[in-house]
Amino acid sequence: MEKNQQHYCIILAGGRGRRLWPYSRDKQPKQFIDFFGAGRTQLQSTFDRFSRLMPQENIIVCTNQEYAPLVHEQLPELSAQNLMVEPVNRNTTASVIWATLNIQKRCPDACIAVTPSDQFVLNDEAFSHNMLDGLSLVGEQDIVLAMGVKPSRPEPGYGYIQMGDASPRPDVYCVQSFTEKPEREFAQMFVESGEFLWNTGLILASATSLRHCVRRIYARLFSAALPEEHGYSVDWVMDYINRNYSSLPNAPIDSSILELCDAVYVMQCDFGWADLGTWHSIYECMSKTEGDNVVVDSEVITEDCHNNVIKLPKDHLAVINGLDGYIVAEKGNVLLICPKGDSSALIRKYVNEVHMRYGDTFI
Repeated sequence: MEKNQQHYCIILAGGRGRRLWPYSRDKQPKQFIDFFGAGRTQLQSTFDRFSRLMPQENIIVCTNQEYAPLVHEQLPELSAQNLMVEPVNRNTTASVIWATLNIQKRCPDACIAVTPSDQFVLNDEAFSHNMLDGLSLVGEQDIVLAMGVKPSRPEPGYGYIQMGDASPRPDVYCVQSFTEKPEREFAQMFVESGEFLWNTGLILASATSLRHCVRRIYARLFSAALPEEHGYSVDWVMDYINRNYSSLPNAPIDSSILELCDAVYVMQCDFGWADLGTWHSIYECMSKTEGDNVVVDSEVITEDCHNNVIKLPKDHLAVINGLDGYIVAEKGNVLLICPKGDSSALIRKYVNEVHMRYGDTFI
């Protein structure tokens, strides 16, 4: 397949992944782990997936200072200019804008895919088709395109995009609303309505369209600092961001774009997707053993066990009897056993409590 030289990708690899604690830890979060024993970490798999669609030199990885050495180690083929290290952690909006401006300096007509580094994709062929189709669309029209998938359950740990008016294309809709991590009863309503898609975190747009979003998101910040004789030139904005990075809004790119920008659309995709941010999502996306248990690259003997997800270190063995609907996860010095339902809220509570009692040792 001939690769389009105007296609670029921004991989976001700075998150701490605490909803997957204790397997995902602050010193080595989920994107740097070979979670499924496949021989490649989640970051490496994401890089591989986009390398099939565009030149490797068009892939930029954004991370923070703490994780830059891990990126270097896992992606030795990534050039130094394609690793953008935040001077201060400011969530993903700042890093996406920073990387977008860098790309626009190289290629003013670039079409950009923004992606998390830790997604599970079931059908790589369908993924490639959806992504190339979406990049072609944003290259032709001045829109921002979110990639959504039909929900299979009322998952409170995901974001939901409400489909509005249909576009001339049968699989693309205006974004009516965006809700991040709703309560379970609202998630149930969203799924039953048939009007909502899960937000995959994949966002496509031309560099020009993303620049327009910058002007809207950062209008007050930039207008206060912008000398009248300057325009919003790439060089000026990049210089301003470099000097004032710590002052940029601390906000996720999803909510910044989907809630604040105009001409935002969503494409309904069919590549089979799960956010590997929660234990429940891992349970849902993986094949089940006897008793509907999910055992992730681990040695386990179970008896009278049902609906559990189990992940252990390589040299450990678990013998489990009579457990139903639980997470059993061990990593290093922490063993977690807790109910699987709504685990995101439970684990957030446990992480906070452990942090308050014991400091960073177990986080």
